[in-house]
Amino acid sequence: MTLTLTDVDRLAHLARLRIEGDPRQRMLDKLNGFFGLVTAMQAVDTTGVQPLAHPLAAVRDVPLRLHGDAAGEPATLEARQANMQNAPAAQDGLFLVPKVIE
Repeated sequence: MTLTLTDVDRLAHLARLRIEGDPRQRMLDKLNGFFGLVTAMQAVDTTGVQPLAHPLAAVRDVPLRLHGDAAGEPATLEARQANMQNAPAAQDGLFLVPKVIE
């Protein structure tokens, strides 16, 4: 996949970036280099290769750090009030957020 300066302009517009002049060509070169690397990686046959949960798992056992799914002690009233102090809007101990779904 090879991009053109038109593609860079479109990507900049979508990202709300203003890229003019020489930086456009540098960005084009970097993006095309990235896509060249992706193309080279896609050419590698990975049939039968198991994905790793952690990069070090290829050389040694790595325990996964998972948080236990257990209920803790309920927060005290003082702790709850302290947590609610930074809320822009709160009511009855709950955070109020703007409605985003009609």
